[in-house]
Amino acid sequence: MKPTDRNALLTFPILVLIGFLVALAGSQGGASIGSIPVFGLSVGLAFLINWLAFLPAYFLQSEKFFDLTGSLTYLSVTALTLVLSGAADGRSLLLAALVMVWAIRLGAFLFRRIHKAGKDDRFDELKPSFLRFLNVWTIQGLWVTFTASAAWIAMTSTTRKPPDAFALVGALVWVIGFAIEVLADAQKSRFNADPANKGKFIRTGLWSRSRHPNYFGEIVLWIGVAIIALPVLHGWQWVAMISPLFVTLLLTRVSGIPLLEKKADAKWGGQAEYEEYKRNTPALLPRVGK
Repeated sequence: MKPTDRNALLTFPILVLIGFLVALAGSQGGASIGSIPVFGLSVGLAFLINWLAFLPAYFLQSEKFFDLTGSLTYLSVTALTLVLSGAADGRSLLLAALVMVWAIRLGAFLFRRIHKAGKDDRFDELKPSFLRFLNVWTIQGLWVTFTASAAWIAMTSTTRKPPDAFALVGALVWVIGFAIEVLADAQKSRFNADPANKGKFIRTGLWSRSRHPNYFGEIVLWIGVAIIALPVLHGWQWVAMISPLFVTLLLTRVSGIPLLEKKADAKWGGQAEYEEYKRNTPALLPRVGK
């Protein structure tokens, strides 16, 4: 067995254990079907859906429906969580709607992007290995769990409170974050679609104020979801706050900004315009004023 496969074999149970612990904590004080906590069931389904999708992906050696599977996981598990928990109150309906709108938009955007590109080279070295490729799909199940945890835990909580100031403020924060993300993605798509911009980097629109405005919007909208969830959380359910924290750490320290900055430096590093843009434009928080 190759060292990379051996590491993947060791990593798999760790990923599953982390998901199990989050499910266990978030299920405390939550709705159940018989003896099965609804939140725990939701987490299990998030993993199961991705494992089932992994099988044809591995045999076809394709990553084309990876992002689409992630979005479908959000949509299906969120809808099922809403139904199984009997969460027909305003707060739960609002949370479900915000998660599903975000998932539909992002899923469509990513699917169009990979369809246009033809492939995602991040998976080239992973696809031939059963264990390493399986871990990618397992990580996606964990990603969905972490990101949606605030919404799912609040929806399954036995504490019910009508929409209040937290719901109003959280929804407003979500709308702002969502708008920033959508606008930033649209601006970059238009920029890249113009043949005159081939080989250039974008520094107009929102991208003149932040080098990664779409990631800023993503973080803000999940903070909005967490704000809405706050009033109904208690005890171990506060593990739900892993949602905005995870999104922030993922995008600023792991797979978001660090990877894109590395690619940009390799492509444009040393060019005067790029170095000036990098010096004068914040990596994440948009610059205010001129």
